Amino acid sequence: MRKIALITAAAALLVATSAARADSWGKPCTSAPQSQWLSVQALQAKVEAQGFKVQKGKVKKACGEFYTLDKSGAEVEVFVDPTNGDIVGKL
Repeated sequence: MRKIALITAAAALLVATSAARADSWGKPCTSAPQSQWLSVQALQAKVEAQGFKVQKGKVKKACGEFYTLDKSGAEVEVFVDPTNGDIVGKL
């Protein structure tokens, strides 16, 4: 039983660390030049229009990164394409 618990914990840790990359799991959210990116405020408005309550946001490594609450109140980290606000990943 202990062996199964350890394997499960190790697998969960591996998934969490590989998925927690802000640059959309190894790739940037866009290759467009920064001059084509929307402002953080515009990206936040697009994320909120999709039903999330944004607590904090930034653009980092060609990807918008927002710490939000979903409709049920759960914390969700949302990654968006900075050129159009499309969601490309969630944690």
